[in-house]
Amino acid sequence: MNEFILNAAIKILFEFENNNGPADNFLSSYFKKNSNLGHRDRSLIAEIYYGVIRHKRFLEDISASGDIKQMTLIYLLHFQGMSISSLSGLLSTDEITWLKEKKANNYECQSWPIKLSLPDWIWKKLSLYYEEPFIIDLLRSLLIPADLNLRVNQLRNAKMVHVLAKLKESFPELQSKIVQTKFSPMGIALPRGTQINKLDLFNEGLIEVQDEGSQILSLLLDVKRGQMVADFCAGAGGKTLALADLMRNTGRLYAFDVSDKRLENLKKRLKRSGASNIFPQRISNENDLKIKRLHGKFDRVLVDAPCTGFGTLRRNPDLKWRYQEIDLEEITKKQEKILFSAANLCKKGGYLVYATCSILHDENEKIIENFLQTRKDFQIIPFFKILRDIKIEHSQSDYLKLFPHQHGTDGFFGAVMEHI
Repeated sequence: MNEFILNAAIKILFEFENNNGPADNFLSSYFKKNSNLGHRDRSLIAEIYYGVIRHKRFLEDISASGDIKQMTLIYLLHFQGMSISSLSGLLSTDEITWLKEKKANNYECQSWPIKLSLPDWIWKKLSLYYEEPFIIDLLRSLLIPADLNLRVNQLRNAKMVHVLAKLKESFPELQSKIVQTKFSPMGIALPRGTQINKLDLFNEGLIEVQDEGSQILSLLLDVKRGQMVADFCAGAGGKTLALADLMRNTGRLYAFDVSDKRLENLKKRLKRSGASNIFPQRISNENDLKIKRLHGKFDRVLVDAPCTGFGTLRRNPDLKWRYQEIDLEEITKKQEKILFSAANLCKKGGYLVYATCSILHDENEKIIENFLQTRKDFQIIPFFKILRDIKIEHSQSDYLKLFPHQHGTDGFFGAVMEHI
């Protein structure tokens, strides 16, 4: 730790606190302006920056001031295990005295939402459907930064054994930590921060970055060669590319999205992947004329709905501070509109898959229950009847529910419905 790293992290945190926007934007902007920084300094700054955001409510409570520097110092002591003496050269006499007093009080706070740095409203929502021990374990796991997950791209004739060997050769110091994922047959887990973007494996399209949970959701569609498939909210295309791989480049795979920027990112990944059956389609909204022209044409329709993203807090800790409870009603209304529109694309006998990276019942089970009450021509297919070869504990639920403390993935929800 040195003065430059500490001040850099505090400066970016100040930008984040005083401006609206995703946390990664402020970090990326700082690194672009300071392009001479080495990998080690970047890693240390990012670690502190995201760590303070991750534990923001706890740090605010302990500091009793919301002062960013004070919060950062408590983070370094309490979560990074640094000593006051190791920081003394960076602090004033008053700051050292203040820190000693805080440490003597053992950083005590009362409620679980404060201890686990979560807004009260999210805790209350979770408490309606889960027991307290489950919630505590879940929220603790969401405070632990996620590993990097990769998907082996079979469209480039990549083989799991070959890719694992190449990665271990490229990162000999990480050999024991580069492993195949537990559930996804094409997934690999590596320590977070592993620099893969300069590897031939990456640049030649043999591997794609994709969380294991997202890979499992792609498998949930049970796509077949030659089918017509729609990814209704394709985004940057992680699941789209996985579906193209599973379809072995056959059939037609439409990637719909309202954002030109996201579709441009997909096109860049598309070139690297070797997929030739993907057709990116910019739409204005869920009722775009392009959608209406394709009613009843698709064997499989994926609705990876826009959501709060609370299942990805390991990677995006700022999301829990960006949404208020009042925002949830608007989000769920949008999710329902998208699902009802996408359902019209599904042919008789086809599958409609609704998915989110949220852990909230409002965005998941409630959406499906409301949909099925109206669309009697759709019925649930229990997820474990499709993922027969992937042994995921389901506790008698028809829905796929993934949690980091149970499965090691991001938090995901998936429901499969057949058009009858």
